[in-house]
Amino acid sequence: MSRIMEFFTRTRGTDKLHFTDMVTYIYLSLGVIVMFGPVLWLVLSSFKTSAEVVKFPPRLLPYRQETVVVEGYEEALPLYTVTLEDGTVAQLAQIRRIGLERQLIDPANPEEIIKARLEESEPVESVSFNLDNFVEGVESFNFARYLRNSVVVTVFATLLTLLVNSMAAFALSKYQFRGRTAIFLVMISTLMVPLSVVLVPVFLVITKVGWNNNLLGVIVPGAATPTGMFLLRQYMLTIPDELLDAARIDGASEWRIYSQIILPLSRPALAVLTIFSVMWRWNDFLWPLIVLSRSEMFTLQVGLNSFQGELNVQWHLILAMTVLTLLPITIVFGFLQKNITTGIATTGMK
Repeated sequence: MSRIMEFFTRTRGTDKLHFTDMVTYIYLSLGVIVMFGPVLWLVLSSFKTSAEVVKFPPRLLPYRQETVVVEGYEEALPLYTVTLEDGTVAQLAQIRRIGLERQLIDPANPEEIIKARLEESEPVESVSFNLDNFVEGVESFNFARYLRNSVVVTVFATLLTLLVNSMAAFALSKYQFRGRTAIFLVMISTLMVPLSVVLVPVFLVITKVGWNNNLLGVIVPGAATPTGMFLLRQYMLTIPDELLDAARIDGASEWRIYSQIILPLSRPALAVLTIFSVMWRWNDFLWPLIVLSRSEMFTLQVGLNSFQGELNVQWHLILAMTVLTLLPITIVFGFLQKNITTGIATTGMK
């Protein structure tokens, strides 16, 4: 702990804070708030009730109104702090509301009904991290099937992306042939093509092949990515060509060189591409929404759209299910994050 505090309180070599130290700490603090503030708000809001989510002004912590069980009433009654006519303050349970007036009872003496105006009462609230939103959300739609579809799409699409991109990167980085640079430039130039331009042609191809309402229609089209090819090619350029020449002299085939030399040495870059691919495929919404129209084939992101009706949007359930969908990608990132710096920092270095 002392080393951590020493790290966060370092200055420019003097005992007093320099102006640049203050600017640095303010800048870093704002960066932390901008990056993690929305995530914190999402997680905390996933525990809120539907009324609390849309309440203005908004509150950070999830508050819930306290209730009490009163004999003679089937459901628990909400509690309110009420200012009575004699000026005393009491906690009463509301049995009904009529216009601008509440009808309340004392839980200890439920026989007498007390009337109070809305402005004379305040709800009794407390911070509550209740899991009702998560339970209701999982039960409201076919969470298990959508989760399975998302896992299938993410896993197989990521494996296919790694295979296709690594093969293309191997060819463009280690083989000398006419037009290699032109092919590389053409593939990189596709990054400038907007997604909306290729949606219709790709959808027509998928329809012609018969992959509508099929997970293959979601997996295959995005297998080859120019970003992944560029990342792997730049990393493979750092692998000495002498290793490949020595393997060829020993009689190794090109497939063996690719699988036993190139892939193991490219592990950091492959880990980076794996993280990117998992994030792309797990969070993809537009393309699965276009290809899939049968509910049993929906992924989690498309399934969340079912909480949005024509007249009502169940924000509390959307937020809770969004938190659940973030957990798998967070776990994958946690296992592979140590390779990100290594893979990116060494990309393009010789």
